[in-house]
Amino acid sequence: MKIYDELTARGLIAQVTDEKEIRELIDNGKATFYIGFDPTADSLHVGHFMALCLMKRLQEAGNRPIALLGGGTGMVGDPSGRSDMRQMMTVETIQHNCDCFKKQMSRFIDFSEGKALMVNNADWLLNLNYVDFLREIGPHFSVNRMLTAECYKQRMEKGLSFLEFNYMLMQSYDFYELYLRYGCNMQFGGDDQWSNMLGGTELIRRKLGKDAYAMTITLLLNSEGKKMGKTQSGAVWLDPDKTSPFDFYQYWRNIADADVLKCLRMLTFLPLEQIDEMDKWEGSQLNRAKEILAYELTALVHGEDEAKKAEGAAKALFVSGGKTDDMPTTVVPKADMEAGKDILSLLVETKLAPTRSEARRLVQQGGVTVNDVKVTDVYKTFTADDLDEDGALIIRKGKKVYHKVKCED
Repeated sequence: MKIYDELTARGLIAQVTDEKEIRELIDNGKATFYIGFDPTADSLHVGHFMALCLMKRLQEAGNRPIALLGGGTGMVGDPSGRSDMRQMMTVETIQHNCDCFKKQMSRFIDFSEGKALMVNNADWLLNLNYVDFLREIGPHFSVNRMLTAECYKQRMEKGLSFLEFNYMLMQSYDFYELYLRYGCNMQFGGDDQWSNMLGGTELIRRKLGKDAYAMTITLLLNSEGKKMGKTQSGAVWLDPDKTSPFDFYQYWRNIADADVLKCLRMLTFLPLEQIDEMDKWEGSQLNRAKEILAYELTALVHGEDEAKKAEGAAKALFVSGGKTDDMPTTVVPKADMEAGKDILSLLVETKLAPTRSEARRLVQQGGVTVNDVKVTDVYKTFTADDLDEDGALIIRKGKKVYHKVKCED
């Protein structure tokens, strides 16, 4: 099976500008394609994960990926899928986030000589002369047509700033520059980027008289139609310091039955024949499918060793007397524990809650237990006397997410 047919079978393709040409390019390793990543945080998250997997699949089929870091577009912010304007970031924050992205992307993409590129659109966007840009690019965009784009329509009622209105021109200009600099002939992205991507192909056609192509990836939605990769405490990150390998594993282990086979097809590199066999699985067998999914994705993001640890720790939680050595652990100085640690502080320090207000809400809603005892008092304080025989507190958030607090000198 060639790569285009495999992408189709895995349910990854949403929209394409020219199926025949795109099939020809990627099946024969002739595509130099890009996917853009705006550095809105200091880590990639599950929302980026499918794009990285797509880049990996296409690179393995002989195509050349370009990972475009949005050091320039990040100064403006993409209005797509947003109900309000993004917070403005400093140049220093954007650069720091770009540096973090580089490290994480290298786990998926081979950036060795000639195989892939990583570039930053700040290199051309930040030095543009505004009037020259308007004269060169502005005539090729119809405002009437832009206002029909989905990324703008959903913002018109609440207010769309002129700052964000420029985003489509900037993204289109990126494609134009990448075509000139590197012969980039394709852009891939999430299905919510379709309008912006069409702007790029049209700009290349109008300015250069050349053909360029776009393909969008199916958005990763659960059976309820909501974007996957979100938890009560926020996004599921690829950075182990923000979402531990154990919590990452647990997220996928606990998805709904209706979503597991879709995720196996879209996100893992398991053969389709193996996944098709799982279509026949029912009941408890689906739990095994979830374990396979969780292990495969944790191994992709964090490596085989961390995946094995997470799998072992997860299984231990369901076995009486099971060991918790591989559970995510936060070490608290013995003196601090002897003085007493309140439950809200513990939840924030273990990253089970991002803020004290969120920690308070979790406790008030009955979503926290410590050493198998539910905590409902937001002022509850734990001391060294509350540690178990291993000198630890085992905190559980909800039904499945565990964290160990270890007390040491």
